[in-house]
Amino acid sequence: MSFTPLGDALHDKIKNDPALQSQIDSTEAIEIANEVFMELFGEELAPHAKPLFLKNRTLTVSCTSSAMANEIRLNQAKIVDTVNKKMGKNEVDRIRYLA
Repeated sequence: MSFTPLGDALHDKIKNDPALQSQIDSTEAIEIANEVFMELFGEELAPHAKPLFLKNRTLTVSCTSSAMANEIRLNQAKIVDTVNKKMGKNEVDRIRYLA
């Protein structure tokens, strides 16, 4: 009797299930967006922008103020480029911000 290593089994499952891969990519994009906000805006401002979800290549971000939403709008291209580079693939095309 031979066993398949857990990592290999998970990799095969993810590879064969596009919906699962999409969920993983979405979660990864949110985590990376949090890092990018911290890098760009610092510890004081970053908590005022919370990435919520990724749908149809659009990252939706909740902002505590219209000023923070404006900062994200002004830096959208840089944020999108940085998130995609850190992910190693183009998963985010634009940012939608809620203030």
